[in-house]
Amino acid sequence: MKLVVFGLSISSSWGNGHATLWRGLCKALAARAHHVVFFERDVPYYAAHRDLTEIPGGKLVLYARWEEIRAQAQKEIAGADVAIVTSFCPDGVAASELVLASDTTRVFYDLDTPITLEALKTGKALSFIGPRGLRDYDLVLSYTGGRALKEMQMKLGARRVAPLYGSVDPEVHRPTSPVERFRADLSYLGTYAADRQPMLEALFLEPARRLPHTGFLIGGSLYPETFPWAANIKHIEHVPPQEHPAFYCSSRLTLSTTRSAMAAMGYCPSGRLFEAAACGVPMLSDSWEGLDQFFEPGREIVTASCAEAALDALNLSDGELCAIARSARERVLSEHTAGHRAQKLEELLERARDITPDSLEAF
Repeated sequence: MKLVVFGLSISSSWGNGHATLWRGLCKALAARAHHVVFFERDVPYYAAHRDLTEIPGGKLVLYARWEEIRAQAQKEIAGADVAIVTSFCPDGVAASELVLASDTTRVFYDLDTPITLEALKTGKALSFIGPRGLRDYDLVLSYTGGRALKEMQMKLGARRVAPLYGSVDPEVHRPTSPVERFRADLSYLGTYAADRQPMLEALFLEPARRLPHTGFLIGGSLYPETFPWAANIKHIEHVPPQEHPAFYCSSRLTLSTTRSAMAAMGYCPSGRLFEAAACGVPMLSDSWEGLDQFFEPGREIVTASCAEAALDALNLSDGELCAIARSARERVLSEHTAGHRAQKLEELLERARDITPDSLEAF
C-alpha cells in the first residue's frame, strides 16, 4: 500500500510532537511492506534543527512553496492507495483540494484535536481545514478519543471518525545508561506552552522551590525570559529524539503534563508517556479522563494534581518506583508501540473502504 502524507513535520522534532510519532509510524508501516511519501514545507525553524533527512522505506519531499510541488503531489496521489492531510499542515487546504478530488482513500488525521475544537469554539480560523470542514473525507483520525470523536462529527461534519493514539518505537526508546548532563531527581521534557504552565507550576516548579537541594531538569524550547527558574533547575533547550532515552533514564522520576484543552477533553495521552514507559522510567502525570485506559494509576503511573502529591511521588522508595516503571514498560510494549498503531491504521482503512459513502460512524 502506498500512502501520501501532507504534514507539519517529520524532519525536525524541534517544538512539535508530530515528528517523533510519524517517524515511528512510518517505520512500522515500512516493516509491513507499505510505502510512505511525506510532504513537508521547508521552514527555517525546522531546517535549523533538522534531525532526519530521509524516511527508511519511504520518501521525504521538502519544499519551499506549494506551487513548486503541486504537480508532483498530484502525481504521487494519483498512484497512491491512501492520501492523508494532517492538522497544522501549512498547506493543508491546498493539499486537501488535491486529495479530495482523487480516487484514493481520503483521510484527515488531527494530531491536535482539542486545540482544533477549542479554536472552533472561540471563532479562530483554521488554516488546515477548508470551508466544508471534514465532511468530504472517507475517514477522520483523531489523536484524541472520547467525546472528541462525536464533536468532530457535530462541529466539522466528519462522517467516519476513529482514534489513532500516539505510540512509541521500542527500538529507539528503551532502557539505556544514564548521562551526567541529564541527571535529575525529577525531569520534564516538553516545549513551553502557556496552558501547561499552571500544572507545571504545581507539579514541578513548586516542588523545586521546596526541595532546594534536589535536582530538577527541563528539556525543551520556547521558554520565555520571564520563566521562574530556580538554582536547582537545569534547562536544556532542545533534546533531539535520539537523546530522549538517555534524558529519561538519567532521572529518578519524569513528569508529563497535559495542555489544558487536551486535559479537559481527556483520552489524549502524550507521546512522552509512551516514550518514558518504554525506557523503563517511572512516570508522574497530571490526571485526566481516560488516562486509566492507557496506564493504571498507582501501579503503572503516579498521578498528581498538586505540589503535595508530587512531593509524595518524589518520596517513594526506589523499589516502589522501579516496580511502577517495570509494569508501565510491560504495558506499553504489549499495547502502545508504533507497530500496534500501524496495524490499527490498516484495519481502519479497510473498514473505511467497505462502508457506504453516506454513512455516519464512529469506530
